[in-house]
This record gives sequence, C-alpha cells and structure tokens, in this order.
Amino acid sequence: MTDLSVFLPYGPEAASARIRVFGWLEHLGLPASIHSYVGRANAGAGTLLRRPVSTAEAERRLRLAARGRYTHVLLHREASPLSDGSVEERILRSGKLSVYDIDDATQWDWGNGHPVRRMIPKGAKTIRAAHHADRVIAANNELAEWASCWGRHVVVIPSCVSPESYEMKPTYDLSDPPRLGWIGSPATEHYLRSIADALLGVHRRTGARLTVISSGHRSLGALDVMVDRVRWTRSGAEWILARWDIGIMPLAEGLYERGKAGYKLLQYGAAGVPTVGSPVGVNMEILSAMGAPMPRNNGDWLECLLDLFTVGAARRQDIGRRGRHVVEEGFSYRAWAEAWRKARKGFPIVPGRRRGERLSSTAPVVRGPRLHDVERTVSRVIRMLEGSFAYSAERGCRFCTFSESVEFV
Repeated sequence: MTDLSVFLPYGPEAASARIRVFGWLEHLGLPASIHSYVGRANAGAGTLLRRPVSTAEAERRLRLAARGRYTHVLLHREASPLSDGSVEERILRSGKLSVYDIDDATQWDWGNGHPVRRMIPKGAKTIRAAHHADRVIAANNELAEWASCWGRHVVVIPSCVSPESYEMKPTYDLSDPPRLGWIGSPATEHYLRSIADALLGVHRRTGARLTVISSGHRSLGALDVMVDRVRWTRSGAEWILARWDIGIMPLAEGLYERGKAGYKLLQYGAAGVPTVGSPVGVNMEILSAMGAPMPRNNGDWLECLLDLFTVGAARRQDIGRRGRHVVEEGFSYRAWAEAWRKARKGFPIVPGRRRGERLSSTAPVVRGPRLHDVERTVSRVIRMLEGSFAYSAERGCRFCTFSESVEFV
C-alpha cells in the first residue's frame, strides 16, 4: 500500500512526466498509485480525437478518482487536458497534503490561435491548481516568482538528470564533418528555424551537419540540406549525444520561453558536450555556470559556433567537462533527492486553514543545494509583473504580491 497518489496527463514516454515524476519515483524507489490520463507521450487534441473511447474512459476514471481521499497527492501540470481546472481542484483538495508540480510556463497558455485550447485554456487551470495546492514545486525561479502570487508555499527544484546514464564524450577533436546537435519535441523544433541563417552560414563555411533527435518528421525548410534526423528513444539519446561536437539550444525571448527548464542544456552537460544556448530564463544561469557562449541573434550564433570550431579541443573540453560538473553538483537527482523528499512529504498542514488561504511568512521552507547565488534583478521582476498584469487584466484574474514563503535556491 502506498501513501502517494500521482496525477498527470502523460505516460512515462513524455519528457516532462519522465523527468519530473517517473525519474524521481525510480531514483528514490518510491511506490505510487499512478493516475495517467491516457498513458501516452502526448495528450494533445489530435491524440485524443483519434482515441475517443480511451479518452472517454480516462475522463470516467479520473472523475471517480477525484472523489477519493488521499494521504499525499502529487499533481504534475494537469490531470485532464479537457478539464477547466475543477477536477484538478478537487484532486488537490482530496489529499491531506497536496503538491502541484510545474515545469513549463503553462500559466501564459490561453490557447491563442488554437480554437480548441481557447475553450479550455491551460492558463486558468494552472492558476487554479497553484492556488489550491498546499505546496507548489517550480522548476525554476521564473515559475516560482509567478506561483508565489497564487500558492501558499513555493519550492524551487529544477528538472534533474541522471548523469551516470549518459555516455561521456570521449574526445574533443572535431568530427569530419563537424557535428552540431539538438534534441527536443516536435513542438519546439521551430526554434531551430529562428537561427537558420546562422546554422546555414556554419554549414557553408565548415560543412557542419545538424543532428535533430525528435519524434517529429516535418521539414525544417532551408535547414533540411544539413539536417540528419534521428528518432528519439531514451537509450539512444543517452549515448548519441557524446558523438556531437556542440549541442545547441536556441530560444525566443518571451514569457513562455522564460519559464523553460533548460533541460536540453542539462542533457548536453551530462554527456560532456560543449554547449551554446540562448540566454533566456534559467538558460542564462545554467550557461553562465558552464562557461558556455550565450548568443542573442543570428550574427552572434554564427560567431559563437565558428569560434568553438576553431578554438581547439582544449577549450571545447573545458566547456564540456565543466558542464558535466555543473550537472552532477547542481542538477542531478542525487543532488536534489533530500529536497524533493521534503517537498513531497512536506510539513504538517496548519490546523484550521481553509483551502486557498495563504500561509504566513513564518511557513517552513525546503532548502536544496545552491549552485550559485541567484540575482533577482529589478528588470526581471518588472517583466514578470508586466506579464501578470496583462493576463490578469485580460482574464479578470486577481493579482497579489510575492509570497514571502518562496524559497529561491
């Protein structure tokens, strides 16, 4: 018998579920009652429409489960992609202690440009879940700053990797031709197009190829001349990265992107691969710790990639080995195990506190390992406030000041 009940929209093949939930259960050897919506890697509208019977059964099971009573509840992202948030609220209320885990900026997702998602926006659901959970686990400080406006107690625990599962890069001499690499979901492949001019410039000057590990298969436009696609598998990703010369993670500068967890960078670091990424959100902190280049536009990307190809193996090795150390000490399951245990089991609920009320500033906090001091600059706070006010005004949501119970690490 287990005291932990987990609700999530995906099965273990989905990256966020594997990293934020199943990875922890495996690492700590924790038994849990799993309530996965349809158990697949994707719970998008297309997936559900192709499986109407499975979707109807998932809704029936979930609503029965929401009537139960639980000791510890862990909700990752959402329980149902078709819910308006009421099911998630009931589930969080049903536990003696409930934890809501977020690793993406779904609070800014109001279904813009997508008629189905506008009907049941993830933004409203995320706010509702953060408000009714006893504790919110946020993947980075950007998400924690937002969650502190709605949640009673917010803890920052980054997305983690198991470095020992990755094959370490054996040599830093350049491949022939040089090999760039990117790993991710089909939904994020468009970020590669944003630096297409830089990548094509590198290809023309050096003959470099770009390996794209993804479950997608659509054309990347002009980049197709240099792209080699590899179908994602968990075991394959853990050894193929070590064959790359440079791993890349381009991002746009936006509210949604600032909530990203930087997981691509952590995978590259675990394999000891030199990394180049956009300095957006938590990426800036990870890249700074790794001593890796942080280009902001196509011109910068071209310069940084060409520089890493020409500086010599010693410099590439320095970035790669430093990245591995950063991941081991600051972003591994081992480093964050105690913090996650405490966040999941939590402290006793304050007697007489109504759901939705905020804990006082004396609420206990959970501490994790400190990679380096986090500077919360005025500009960063202003950006978060501007976004929150904009969405609050548009959707009629209330907005409050930062919670003093947030623990930034």
